[in-house]
Amino acid sequence: MTTRKGPVMIAISDPAPILPQEAPVPPDAAALPEGGAMLLAAQLAAKRPSRLALLFWRATAGLITLMAGIAAWDGITALLAARPLLGWMALVLAGLVMVSVAGLTLREWLAFRRLGRLDHLRAAALGAQATGDLAAAREVVVQLDALYRDRAELAAARAALAAQRDDIFDGPALLALAEARLLSPLDHAARLEIEAASRQVATVTALVPIALADMLAALTGNIRMIRRIAEIYGGRSGPLGAWRLTRAVLSHLVATGAVAIGDDLIGSVAGGSVLSKISRRFGEGVVNGALTARVGVAAMEVCRPLPFGPGQKPAVSALLRRALTGLFGSGTG
Repeated sequence: MTTRKGPVMIAISDPAPILPQEAPVPPDAAALPEGGAMLLAAQLAAKRPSRLALLFWRATAGLITLMAGIAAWDGITALLAARPLLGWMALVLAGLVMVSVAGLTLREWLAFRRLGRLDHLRAAALGAQATGDLAAAREVVVQLDALYRDRAELAAARAALAAQRDDIFDGPALLALAEARLLSPLDHAARLEIEAASRQVATVTALVPIALADMLAALTGNIRMIRRIAEIYGGRSGPLGAWRLTRAVLSHLVATGAVAIGDDLIGSVAGGSVLSKISRRFGEGVVNGALTARVGVAAMEVCRPLPFGPGQKPAVSALLRRALTGLFGSGTG
């Protein structure tokens, strides 16, 4: 029997087409960093406690304060009766403690007043801008000038504004001039604070492999950044004021869904996904830094005495690019 040589035809049936919903997840999307530390920190800071929890903590603090006061008074009176010299020393120290508490309370009250002054000025500027009222705009500029009267670095800017403001007879144009003269150097300082905070949060996230540590670093870094931004714009705040301001900023971002990956973070996330192929922590660092920059821009909006004019609002991608240039190789893309 002879074997026939030649090509052999093998019929292969075409596989069934894959539907879009059945397609596998692309590797880049599966490995895309999410910025978990910043998201968790924002959610914790923005979460409002229930009324029952507030009542519990306030009642507990009041009870502890009352019992400590009674114990201190009983101890001082006992010392006065047994050892008068030590009793008087304890009484003086107790008086110093009370004076310190009163001073801290007064400072916090003044801090809240400063923040309220910024809110009032921004609301007045928005009203003058919407209606085009020249008189209201001039009043806003007068209050803005008074706000920065003691700022030596703004003396030249204030003089330039004073020389030009009487020649402008349009409300929005006058507010734009005040923004350009007085707020441009403050905006630059605020951007530097945002870049520093973004760099710090990104670095800690990339280098510290402990989830709780990077979450705490993100929270403390953002609180410090928001407090510094408030100080730059003239809203110096104490610890309670800074925490309240932080909650206001993060609550707004969480409510609007802005503490998430969005269109303005596409470039940052792309860089993060590339870095995540080398190290997942580097990718998380980039995204956490980008979210920190977004919080910083929101803090500028909240603390700024004038609303941003057209084209004046900083871009998150530009802030992050400057913050992370050279930190992870040549940049984040």
